[in-house]
Amino acid sequence: MATLSRVSMLVVIAAILLPSIAIATEFVVGDDQGWRPGFNYNAWAASKVFHVGDTLVFKYSVGEHNVYKVDGSSFQSCTVPTNSTPMTSGDDHVLLQTEGRKWYICGVAGHCSAGQRLVITVSPWPSPAPAPVAPAPWMMKNKNKRIFQRFFKHY
Repeated sequence: MATLSRVSMLVVIAAILLPSIAIATEFVVGDDQGWRPGFNYNAWAASKVFHVGDTLVFKYSVGEHNVYKVDGSSFQSCTVPTNSTPMTSGDDHVLLQTEGRKWYICGVAGHCSAGQRLVITVSPWPSPAPAPVAPAPWMMKNKNKRIFQRFFKHY
């Protein structure tokens, strides 16, 4: 008679539960090129999938660049919004908290028009697949019922 060991049962339980846990990703904008003019951020973003909970990291030399979060029209015109504070640390972390389009530009004169701007679309996390539900012990065949009862009497 085949029985499941405790380890086997825990592996089965982990296999059911772990896929439903979402893991956020940290994206360094521009990868090893960082945040600078002359880089194709459209191509960079096209190969990524951004989800709520992910983080963008803008890396650049302090004093040479900055990052502004802008709306679509400011992005198109490369206009720094009035009453807006730039990120200037050179290691700026932006948590993506909501889904939808997000726009970022460098506010240093000429940099945005030279390509130092990023637009992304943030997606919600996909709903986890429903976990399979084990039948209640009284619905199991006798052999499976005994295995189930033996396993859970220790917990």
